[in-house]
Amino acid sequence: MVIKTAKEVPLIDLQRQFGGNLGEFGGWLTSMDYGNPMEEHLATRTSVSVFDVSHMGRYVIRGKKLYEFFQRVGSKDLRKFREGFMSGPILLLNDNGGIKDDVMLYYLRDGEWLAVVNAPNVVSDREWLESLRDRFGFSSDDVTINDVTATTTLIAIQGPKALDVLEELGAPSDIKDLRILQFIPKAEVLGEEATLVSRSGWTGEEVRSYGFEVWTSVEHGARIFKKAIEAGAKPAGLIARDSLRLEVGYLLVGEDMDESTNPIEARYWLPLTLGKTDCVGCDKVMEAYEKGVNKVRVGFKLKKGDRTIPRHRNKIFAGGTEVGYVTSGTYSPILKRSVGMGYVKSTHAYIGFKLQIEIRNKLHEAKILDFPMI
Repeated sequence: MVIKTAKEVPLIDLQRQFGGNLGEFGGWLTSMDYGNPMEEHLATRTSVSVFDVSHMGRYVIRGKKLYEFFQRVGSKDLRKFREGFMSGPILLLNDNGGIKDDVMLYYLRDGEWLAVVNAPNVVSDREWLESLRDRFGFSSDDVTINDVTATTTLIAIQGPKALDVLEELGAPSDIKDLRILQFIPKAEVLGEEATLVSRSGWTGEEVRSYGFEVWTSVEHGARIFKKAIEAGAKPAGLIARDSLRLEVGYLLVGEDMDESTNPIEARYWLPLTLGKTDCVGCDKVMEAYEKGVNKVRVGFKLKKGDRTIPRHRNKIFAGGTEVGYVTSGTYSPILKRSVGMGYVKSTHAYIGFKLQIEIRNKLHEAKILDFPMI
């Protein structure tokens, strides 16, 4: 259902032009699919697709003490963070160690970083960071956060043939040499300078070095999106993006994690520097690690032939005992079965064991998997 108060992504008219079926996500009106989410998913895994992910929030952050500030407010030790690289996600935690958001930082140059935040948190993350700036005695000269979400675009070109598409769009020849999470600032694409081109994404293709993202202006982003399709990329929407991320076990804020979730429960190791205690909430993360937790996040797949989709908050059972709940689920066209993730009691989180998921008052057998599931 389309929410009338949802903000429109900058390229909404172009999405409509290519047949996008619109819906609301995180307060933004954008394309859920372009006619067939399963085909869009498979194109990403086997060929190439293009996503307009401009519903994600984008900040330009400037100041004299960016490193010192983010060491205080983020979950990861940034001492090795350097120009031309993304941080990998870092977590913004509340004082109790709960996850407010996972954020990607880009080290553009000394005194100027960029950030991508999740769509529902475009306003709240900025407010939280500014409140911490005041709490810790940093000035606006030390840290200034500018929200440029409405005036920029983020285009993701993902899949084994992503490099071919970008080369056809005239991207720099050395993008093929980028390491995962490395980027080229002021990269020329279609004869115009983009803010950056990065080897990154949120589909799992970036891990295989098949994913790229372009951060640029609205007008330039529209040209790139259109020309990528003309070069053979299949336009893809958020339904395919969701099934792709589930196959590799990426968490969605508000579904698989929220402010009541400790990263140890979520088994979200990537954004953590274990042992770091001088940041907001990090002491609570260490406490959870040292004392243990009662529940942990696992993946699961249903039996082959059972195409029932597990949904958020479906109950998970071991025999007749309730042991957990689903946070998100989908159908995987790669595994050819329904998959998902959720939290189960740590006493029942055995990889390869079978549980039952209650979906519409019926129990469905599921096998616990680790991530990635493909």
